[in-house]
Amino acid sequence: MTTTATTAGEAVAPRRGGVLGVVSWCLYDWANSSFNTVIGTFVFSVYFARGIYGDETAGSALWAYVIGLSGLAVAVLSPVLGAIADRGGRRKPWLAVLMAATVAATALLWFARPAPEYVTYALVLVVFASVAFELANVFYNAMLPSVAPPGMTGRVSGWGWGLGYIGGLACLATALFGLIGFGGAAPLLPVPEAEQAGVRATALLVAAWFALFALPLFLFAPDRPATGIGAGRAVREGLATLWRTLREVRRYGDIVRFLIASALYRDGLATLFAVGGLYAAGTFGMSFDQILVFAIGLNVTAGLGAAGFAFLDDAAGSKRTVLLALVGLIGFGVPLLLISDADWFTGLALGLGLFVGPAQAASRSLLARLAPPHMETEMFGLYALTGKSIAFLGPVLFGLVTTAFDSQRAGMATILGFFVVGGALLLTVREPGRG
Repeated sequence: MTTTATTAGEAVAPRRGGVLGVVSWCLYDWANSSFNTVIGTFVFSVYFARGIYGDETAGSALWAYVIGLSGLAVAVLSPVLGAIADRGGRRKPWLAVLMAATVAATALLWFARPAPEYVTYALVLVVFASVAFELANVFYNAMLPSVAPPGMTGRVSGWGWGLGYIGGLACLATALFGLIGFGGAAPLLPVPEAEQAGVRATALLVAAWFALFALPLFLFAPDRPATGIGAGRAVREGLATLWRTLREVRRYGDIVRFLIASALYRDGLATLFAVGGLYAAGTFGMSFDQILVFAIGLNVTAGLGAAGFAFLDDAAGSKRTVLLALVGLIGFGVPLLLISDADWFTGLALGLGLFVGPAQAASRSLLARLAPPHMETEMFGLYALTGKSIAFLGPVLFGLVTTAFDSQRAGMATILGFFVVGGALLLTVREPGRG
């Protein structure tokens, strides 16, 4: 049964979309992972550094700087937009606009030819797309309580996260084999070789992939009903609510401790993915092709872990699932710092990947359970804020310790510290209904 809020701030009972609504919501994870995987990690970022900028080292550094700049914008805007959206009720209109902005900016990257005069053009589009992408995730994550049937929040979150890993890899495989060519083989599609058209065409692929697979969410996934508050009033009341939340933050002690704890261990995970390839190359002498295959395998195990642990999330609780995942990450991470054999490294790293997905997926479902019903989008905005606000810490500590000890192993050990401290703080959080 659908109900609406009659007064500002009153909790709105969500509509349930059944199996079709759940599948449609999860498909958005499949859709949007193409952006991170192809544009942000494996293809376009490398093309920018090597092809557009012309200097891989300096180009990679510049790319990292602008991604950091976009993260700062997300940190500032996400809680503000979240609070405003909560006053209006619906999330889909916000999500649609931000997703369309991401898709449009990504498609325009096709025109970024391999020449230095396109550096600014490419970076402006990447910043715009990245900010819109991250802000869209705030509204997407906040839809989870409206989509998941009672008692299935953890499973739906885990299934979505698992589909995301697999969807990103499926888009990457389509790009590598269909447009670029891989392992010495020519691309399956007759893409011109001039001006690296195959690589540039991956931007069009991601834009189409994102738009196509996100469409079912807008057609079938349930949304909260509108509160009837006009746009101007929603802005005023949303900003007032956010300010009141920040002033009275002690009222939300469990949420605050969770946000800090998750920011720490999420920064550890982000650092792991950011420098894992460097560690594999520098310590174990892996080639680029070996690292690419290794990264694909790591994403597969992370996706399997997210989906497999989803049942545990609902049965034992999100907090316990995150803690178990952190224990697994530490348990596999310690021997990874001690071994010297490349085969053992690969096997242990793939095992570690099984716990990456559950840590992320169960964190999303835990916040969905902690957030007051009328403040879900605001809380996911604060979730983005806390994550982005310390995102620099992990890479900086890795660099400092690696330099101080002249050892990548020492630098990687700092990541385990984030897991330990984040997990210890998470122990103080009381999950609703479980203690």
